[in-house]
Amino acid sequence: MFVWLFHRISGVVLIILFGTKIFSSFFLHTHDKKLDWALSLHRHPVLDVLILLLFTFHSCYGLRTVAVDLGYKKEKQLLWVSNVAASVIFITLAYLYFRVS
Repeated sequence: MFVWLFHRISGVVLIILFGTKIFSSFFLHTHDKKLDWALSLHRHPVLDVLILLLFTFHSCYGLRTVAVDLGYKKEKQLLWVSNVAASVIFITLAYLYFRVS
């Protein structure tokens, strides 16, 4: 039940966060003076890390759902595998994000 609920909520939140990134980048590509709020919102590290976190767990839970729909029977094992895989991917991406920034 948790995976189903998290997958639905994270999908909606990802749409909002990606929409915010696209909306703020629209104001950064104008020929006029760049707006301070758009620049700070577009380059906000908390927003970027939240997108990374939600994207990795959302995609791993989506792959888990596909595996269960195809007939995989060990759902608890698959939950742990998807959690570990998403955690490793997120930690790697967050490390690379902060190392490059």
